[in-house]
Amino acid sequence: MGKILWLASYPKSGNTWLRAFIHNLMRNPDQPVDINEMNTLTTGDSLVQWYQHLDPRPPLAWTRQDVAKMRRGAQLAMVASKQDTVIVKTHNALVAPLGVPIIQMDLTAGAIYVVRNPLDLVISLADHYGVDIDKAIEIMNDANNGGLADGNIVFEIHNTWSTHVKSWTQNAHPGLLVVRYEDMLAKPLHTFTGIARFMGLKTTRERLDRAIELSSFKNLKSQEETKGFREKSMHGTRFFRVGKAGQWRDALTQAQVDRVVAQHQEQMARFGYLPR
Repeated sequence: MGKILWLASYPKSGNTWLRAFIHNLMRNPDQPVDINEMNTLTTGDSLVQWYQHLDPRPPLAWTRQDVAKMRRGAQLAMVASKQDTVIVKTHNALVAPLGVPIIQMDLTAGAIYVVRNPLDLVISLADHYGVDIDKAIEIMNDANNGGLADGNIVFEIHNTWSTHVKSWTQNAHPGLLVVRYEDMLAKPLHTFTGIARFMGLKTTRERLDRAIELSSFKNLKSQEETKGFREKSMHGTRFFRVGKAGQWRDALTQAQVDRVVAQHQEQMARFGYLPR
């Protein structure tokens, strides 16, 4: 029995892109891995399938307290599902609401954390939630923000963008790799090579190039347009929108930029996101 490798991020930061790359690298297929079949290799910590054996009631009857108490049992089930490392996506902050840790460190092998400029992220977040930019800025600064249970997933605790980023990245550790979304775009070979090495995956340059291409934004967007994507928000127009950095320069007003910077300046400065 192995442990959990977390693929962690605040929502809309590039977690799905990271999962697609890992699938295409490890599977090495002729065609891009089906975006609707990515749970065959990775899974998510909010999927109700990991909790149902712990409480026979309908998932929508579970309270936040119920879910908090079940998280360890759910993660034990994830670990027991494979003989080696289980790769698990999470949008939860590394916090302990109600005094119960969300992430069980003794069951953890390591984590890859993807961080994205909140000035761009807020644009994707607005589309994801079906709100305007100003409301998305409020959401990103809401300590009570989280994913709502819908019968397929359980409650998630996102907290503010800054708290989320700090919770996962404040303590450097050999078992933690922090990746910037912008570097995945601008320096794909360097960045994805680092991810493969961190995961202990010995691979060739040819296979890396292939996995990067198969999981490119162009291919992911094409798949969604052709067959849809089951993880798309019911409020969003599409999951894979633009896939570029710096959109905020044209999409946000100066007042909106100032609000985001005022609320998240410390963590933005750590990752080089403060506007010049």
